[in-house]
Order: sequence, then structure tokens, then C-alpha cells
Amino acid sequence: MIRTIFQRIKLFSSPRKEFYLFLKDILGFYPGNLKLYDIAFVHKSASMTDSMGNLINNERLEYLGDAILGAVVAEFLYRRFPQRGEGFLTQMRSKLVNRAFLTQLINETGMHRFIKSRTVSPLTACNIYGDALEALIGAIYLDKGYQKARYVIVKRFLDGYVDLNKMEEQDNNYKSQLIEWGQKNKMEVTFQTDEEDSPNSKFSIFVTTVEIDNQLKGKGYGSSKKESQQNAAREALSTIEPD
Repeated sequence: MIRTIFQRIKLFSSPRKEFYLFLKDILGFYPGNLKLYDIAFVHKSASMTDSMGNLINNERLEYLGDAILGAVVAEFLYRRFPQRGEGFLTQMRSKLVNRAFLTQLINETGMHRFIKSRTVSPLTACNIYGDALEALIGAIYLDKGYQKARYVIVKRFLDGYVDLNKMEEQDNNYKSQLIEWGQKNKMEVTFQTDEEDSPNSKFSIFVTTVEIDNQLKGKGYGSSKKESQQNAAREALSTIEPD
């Protein structure tokens, strides 16, 4: 107890004060092992090296946090919607754990200010930010345990930033919306998807362009073909005047 108090006093008088107090404000409690939270915000493109020559970045924490986030969100929806079926629950879970939503959460909370990255990939917003949020959840789990991680996900993130009624009505299948619009308006909608090497990553990225009657209307990137097509369709839909 006394040691913890002295550690907090030391942090309050150090350059780390802003990060420490920010975490307290966002999470609702003081972090214990601050090193874990530091690592959670280090993307692999900005990896550091320890004394043994091992790379230090948030990939392992992301792996852990991804599993915890999925489990907590699944339980949250199961309890919140006791009369809804598996299909609805799966769709809602997908909306709550997809990269676009996690990126929105990172930006709204201000966490993006602390992310360390050296990549200029077009996937920066959706992948790096989403990875950091999952890594943060992994850090909380290792530092404080499952119940604290669950508390942050449910009480601080979902209850604090999500309108479930609005999300329930939201249709995120942008490709389907665009195709239906094209059929209704008798216009040809075509998708072209290519696979490219990603900078600072061993994985490829997918790039999709959307043309409406042979005119380019949207371009999207993603770590999967489906994700890139959805992003391209969303951009194309933003250029269309509502019926």
C-alpha cells in the first residue's frame, strides 16, 4: 500500500504524469504496471528492443485483448438482449468489435495521441488504432484481471460511448446497399479488388475501387477483400444523393 502511494507520487512529478492521469480518467482507476500500458500503444512499426534483443510492441497484447474483447462483448449482448436470436447477436457483436468502431472509440477518447507508429500505410486508421485498443484491454487484463477488463469494456466504453438502439438500426453492409441502389436506379456498379504488399508488415493489403457506370466513385483498403470492398462501397455511397 505504502509502496503504491510512493509510486503514484513519483509519477505525478514525472513527465509521465499526463499519460498516467489520462489512463486514470479513461479507465476509472489508477494503472499498476504502467509499462504494460506503454507497450499497448507501441505499433510494430515503432518496435523497441530490450536488452536481450527481443522486439517490444503491442502484438502479443493485441492477441490477448482481442480474445477478451470478443468474450466480454458476447456476454454483454447475451444478457442485454435475452429474447434475441444467435443471428442478431452475431451481427451486433460484429458491429462492436470491427476496426471502424474501435477506431472511432480511440478517437473519441483521445487515446490516439499516445499511439507510437512509423507506418504511413492507408490502413493506419482502422488497423493501428483498433490494434492499440485491443492491446490496451490485454494490458488491463494482465495488470488488474478479467473483472477490471470487463468493467472497462462494458461500463467505460460500451455504456459510455455506444447507443445500442442506434447501432441496432444501422446497416453496415455498404456493398449490399450500393448494389441495391444501382439496381434500383438502373446503373452499373462494379468492384475491382487487388492485393498489394503492405509497408512495414509481412501481410498484404487489399485495395478495392468502385465504379458506377464506368466512373470511379470510391476506393477502399482493408486487411481482407471483404473489408476493402465495404470501405470502397461506403466511400461511393457518400457521393450519391439520397433518393
